[in-house]
Amino acid sequence: MLMRRLADVPAMSEEVNPFESLQEQIDDAAAFLDVAADALVRLKNPERVLETNLTVELDDGSLEVFRAYRSQFNGDRGPYKGGIRYHPGVTRAEVKALSGWMVYKCAVVDIPYGGGKGGIAIDPIQYSDPELERITRSFATELRPLIGADTDIPAPDVNTGRREMNWIKDTYETLENTTEPGVITGKAIDSGGSRGRVEATGRSTMLTAREAFDYLGRDVAGATVAVQGYGNAGSVAAKLLESELGANVVAVSDSSGAVYDQSGLDAHAVKEYKNRTGAVTGYAEAAEELTNDELLALDVDLLVPAALENAIDADLAREVSADVIVEAANGPLTPDADDVLAESDVYVFPDILANAGGVTVSYFEWVQNRQRFYWPEERVNEELERHIVEAFEGLVDAYEANDVPNLRTAAYVVAIQRVLEAYEEGGTWP
Repeated sequence: MLMRRLADVPAMSEEVNPFESLQEQIDDAAAFLDVAADALVRLKNPERVLETNLTVELDDGSLEVFRAYRSQFNGDRGPYKGGIRYHPGVTRAEVKALSGWMVYKCAVVDIPYGGGKGGIAIDPIQYSDPELERITRSFATELRPLIGADTDIPAPDVNTGRREMNWIKDTYETLENTTEPGVITGKAIDSGGSRGRVEATGRSTMLTAREAFDYLGRDVAGATVAVQGYGNAGSVAAKLLESELGANVVAVSDSSGAVYDQSGLDAHAVKEYKNRTGAVTGYAEAAEELTNDELLALDVDLLVPAALENAIDADLAREVSADVIVEAANGPLTPDADDVLAESDVYVFPDILANAGGVTVSYFEWVQNRQRFYWPEERVNEELERHIVEAFEGLVDAYEANDVPNLRTAAYVVAIQRVLEAYEEGGTWP
């Protein structure tokens, strides 16, 4: 067989290191808390990181090597929890940052998990379905010693979904000679998945926006909305903002660019068009097309960044005209961008609350798997709403009770306190 050269992992497209951004956010919040220096080091660094090379046979008989990662950041509050993404830009620094954000996201919504994250540096559209299955099962084999329903529970993320989760579950169960649906979440319904899981991240984004506008004394009905990133989270958030809250979605984008119509778009129709064509650009009902940066600078009431991290840096933040930002993506703003937007009186409702619906319903799925008792979608959505509303109220209380510069810092104050309490209650031993 021929051995393909290990492809160079693409350098990060953003100058800002996401792991350094996470650490800066933790430092910012810790300044408002009584945190010992040694405990702060623990809060800012992962407990372990797996880095592995997967050698997989392709359809033509050649071999290719893929670099893959799994970061387990902090398990003080429970099993590590976090998604697996397939993207050319996956790096060690990225998964470390994302696993850290998961720790504090779970703590903000008060579910009993720590944080994990994984990924493979790959562009999945370049590979056939059988190749992707072999790649996924190879990764699952490497993950096998680390994961389990009581240790580390992966889930879908960028460019992965039910199919990949089902493959990981089947690989793990086959190798362990067991049945353990709780080893992974985001599965298909017939494989032990939860109703409401696919829509959960977009739903929590919508709920956060609803609570945000209510808190600010503004009417979300008729509010103009721009959504950057029209994958699962962005498209579901747009549809729910439109259908359940009466907001006016005027612009959406994906990697191909953005479509914009001041009078409003049909969020559902745009998603159907993207499903057919692979892109939002070219949608005939839109008045014009924009770049992603132009979308982020639109004068709208609500901006929803729902793509990848570091989408808005300090320079672009100076161009932002939105009044409210609700983050559906993980880490879409750099710390410098946060500072600029705070000075501009833009309210940013952070990712570790707004997009926590995915991990919250993953928790519900895990609970259902452990009990072998499954809930109707209505109950899932009701429980999700309760968690998000209670977490929002806790965020606002912390924001108003502490002299913090923004809502993100308030969220980390809440989260860090909860992680520290779990760590201190557990004590230390040799």
